[in-house]
Amino acid sequence: MSPSFAAGLLLILASVWAMPARAADLSLAEKIDILVKAYPDTLRNGSGKDVGFVRHARFLPVDDGVARDHLEMIESGDIEDSLRQIYPAGPCEARPEINFDPGRIRSEPLMKLMYGGSSKEVAAQLAPVKWFGETLRVTRVNGVDKALEAVRDELVPRADLRKYLAPSAGVFNWRKVAGQSNLSVHSFGAAIDLNTKYADYWRWSGGKPGHVPVYKNKFPMEIVEIFEKHGFIWGGRWYHYDTMHFEYRPELLEIGRLSGVSACK
Repeated sequence: MSPSFAAGLLLILASVWAMPARAADLSLAEKIDILVKAYPDTLRNGSGKDVGFVRHARFLPVDDGVARDHLEMIESGDIEDSLRQIYPAGPCEARPEINFDPGRIRSEPLMKLMYGGSSKEVAAQLAPVKWFGETLRVTRVNGVDKALEAVRDELVPRADLRKYLAPSAGVFNWRKVAGQSNLSVHSFGAAIDLNTKYADYWRWSGGKPGHVPVYKNKFPMEIVEIFEKHGFIWGGRWYHYDTMHFEYRPELLEIGRLSGVSACK
């Protein structure tokens, strides 16, 4: 082997080793480890096939063995289902493919065991967060209130963005997702809706599951980037879009980062 060929081979190998893992390269076990580390105050490692809880003496299976289509995963997905689609963060807009809804699939049992199984239980954990002339009720669990305060603090100097941020359409609201049987993340005080004046929502636009109208986003990507920086995913990344909506899902942002997935690629 010539020195020049060997050097070239080493360069190629080095570039391959340096490449971030793609979505397919992250195993379910690795995703579960990321999930647990994202919520250290509430989750702990189980057997590998389940997830444990800091405040509950019980475990929740990662995969319940039920095969579901996309709509069924949206309404009653398990933990494994919730981690299938890789969330693409970044300052760029990207038009998602049909039924690409990363983060819209959630494990309701997981949410209930982390944040509370009833409106009363969740309400007991709510903290006031000042938000551009309003006071929002946000869960303390998993530090969601502190994360939203960090978002606010970065946005305070941006007077040009204020009109998009307030009035807010709210945080805590124990309710089901419109047209579905599963609870909204607003039920757990872990999601915020911004000013509806600039919002696009697939149901308001006359969309049907699997078939939604095209829209032009009105929210500046600087707002999205700041929310993502502090652990919130954006409903504008979903095929079934909800552009005013941000929810606290730091595990999805970390899985996307480690998978080398970006909205700008």
